[in-house]
Amino acid sequence: MKPIFLIGYMGCGKTTLGEALARQMGLRYIDLDDYIESWCGRPIVEIFASDGEQHFRQLETAALAQVSAMADVVVGCGGGTPCHSDNMSLMNQAGTTVWLTTSAERITARLLLPEQKSKRPKIKHLPDEAVLPLVRDDLERRSPYYSQATLQFDSTDIETGPATVRTARRLAAMLGRDRVGVNKTER
Repeated sequence: MKPIFLIGYMGCGKTTLGEALARQMGLRYIDLDDYIESWCGRPIVEIFASDGEQHFRQLETAALAQVSAMADVVVGCGGGTPCHSDNMSLMNQAGTTVWLTTSAERITARLLLPEQKSKRPKIKHLPDEAVLPLVRDDLERRSPYYSQATLQFDSTDIETGPATVRTARRLAAMLGRDRVGVNKTER
């Protein structure tokens, strides 16, 4: 089976739903950021700090090319991955891209959980009231990239373990019956 790429903004559920989807479909889950860190032997924050974003984006595209050649994987991409280089074309040619969507308000609520906010450099030092406007602005800027995905899927209902399993089951069924569809939406 060709790769399944989960894209969307941070906090949309790429990791939570991706891991459950991989289990549901009997595939391996790869978090692209973790893959880059393992490949480079350094944390992403260190790569950004010492080498800059442009270098990180080059590494990200190279890592994406590697995982694009793999079979039987679900890949959780970084929120900015689709917005750089020609990464959306690469993913769309290599497999199926799924844009996980939920409201800016739901994303913000997830990101403001203390264990989430502290591990996200982009929002870590922002006052809580500044996060929602940032999310809205970023979503607006990134939507033209995200909307190139093969499928759009509502990832709102992943707040509990059982809800995540049900949501993963729905997405697996959708992917199982339509691996080549274009711009389909599930609500």
